[in-house]
Amino acid sequence: MRSVTVATGAAVGLATLGLAHIGPAASWLPPLRDRLMPGLAARGRAGHVALTFDDGPDPVSTPYFLDLLDELGVRATFFVLGARVARHPEVVAETAARGHEIAVHGWTHEPQWLPHPQRDVTELRLARDVVEQASGAQPTWFRPPFGVLTTGLWRAARRAELRPVLWGAWGKDWEEQRSVAEVRETVLGSVRGGTTVLLHDTAPDGRGDAWRTTLAAVPGIVESCRGAGWDVGSLAEHF
Repeated sequence: MRSVTVATGAAVGLATLGLAHIGPAASWLPPLRDRLMPGLAARGRAGHVALTFDDGPDPVSTPYFLDLLDELGVRATFFVLGARVARHPEVVAETAARGHEIAVHGWTHEPQWLPHPQRDVTELRLARDVVEQASGAQPTWFRPPFGVLTTGLWRAARRAELRPVLWGAWGKDWEEQRSVAEVRETVLGSVRGGTTVLLHDTAPDGRGDAWRTTLAAVPGIVESCRGAGWDVGSLAEHF
């Protein structure tokens, strides 16, 4: 009987630890996040919309976005993967040189469902350091892959001196079959003054052509936001 009790207690303890680790990931749900965690949703000043791009840098697709943003007169925030920065630091350097903000999206695009405290800290610090080296500026923001923000990643971000942020509107633009109009309308259906918009300038593995749809959707998104009286810019300009 005692062994059963001990085993049950151990199982409960492990379940409790697991829940404590994964519980904050519920913030992935936009309605919950927007209502209860406006800071995590990166809600900024009412007259501004922050434009952010995830999963780069990519030597093929990212330059197209840089050229487009120059044409639009917009500066954005690019959340980059450390492992990709290490392979393509010149793309990050060019992005920063054009006036955009570089932020951390993790080392690789893997969700950290299980607790790995030392790995989380090591990888975030490494990603922060390669971003700083490539961009010439210490990053401020951290957005976890898939928006899965666990307790472990919260703590790791604090130790890496990064501020976790997610988003308030997205285009679901990683889906290859989506049209330009669908991406644009999905964003505009949720955006308002103070919203942070999530889009993608590439896929995590650099494959596919979904980014071309995003590229074509960005001008309409920017035009609509400006038509509503909102400036469009980076997270650095948002708060």
